[in-house]
Amino acid sequence: MKKLKLKSLTIGALSLTILMGSCNSLKKLTREQKGAVVGAAGGAAAGAAIGAKSKNPAVYAIVGSAIGGVAGGIIGKYMDNQAKDLEEEIGEIAEIERIEEGIKVTMGSGILFDFDSYQLSANSINNIGELAQVLDDYESTDILIAGHTDNVGSDNYNQNLSEKRAAAVADLLVSKGVQRNRLVVRGYGEDSPAYSNETELGQDKNRRVELAIVANDDLKKEASKEADAMAFGSK
Repeated sequence: MKKLKLKSLTIGALSLTILMGSCNSLKKLTREQKGAVVGAAGGAAAGAAIGAKSKNPAVYAIVGSAIGGVAGGIIGKYMDNQAKDLEEEIGEIAEIERIEEGIKVTMGSGILFDFDSYQLSANSINNIGELAQVLDDYESTDILIAGHTDNVGSDNYNQNLSEKRAAAVADLLVSKGVQRNRLVVRGYGEDSPAYSNETELGQDKNRRVELAIVANDDLKKEASKEADAMAFGSK
């Protein structure tokens, strides 16, 4: 079984400026990933911080969604449990990373799809079914599903392929019981490489689907209430 990776990525380290009071959701994410911050809102995947084109949208979604403090720690424990369950179910085919108050799941397209295809393989259908079960068990989360490609081929072709691959994963999750309103589905084409496209290995790793799992509004409210109760009880 793969070892769970733990990361602590601070807003300062990512040179983000959180603009409190913004009311856009991840549905506002553009292909260019322009802008600095998308704040909390109702609906799926609320709250994100978006960097330049070279930055990873899943990481920025997680960091931008964090509320910090004691409440953030409570959410972190919820995410710790979910990450462990994800590792048990899909750790052999996916990279599970705990980042701040969220989870990033990375699945290589070679595991999910045939080359140059957006049709899910038989094995990947079973694996995504296991992923769906964990997501359903932890229903107090919203999820960004982000498709990525390498830079081989035209920009438009890669953009369309990334969108179709992300949509294929989202559609299967929904068919397995995950509520559609928890999902935001985006394709980023070749614009957000995780590795250099100068090598075949790098290109292979850039062909991927990533999930950013963050607390929804209800979980944030519950965590804030629990944190307030703890503070009041300590007085």
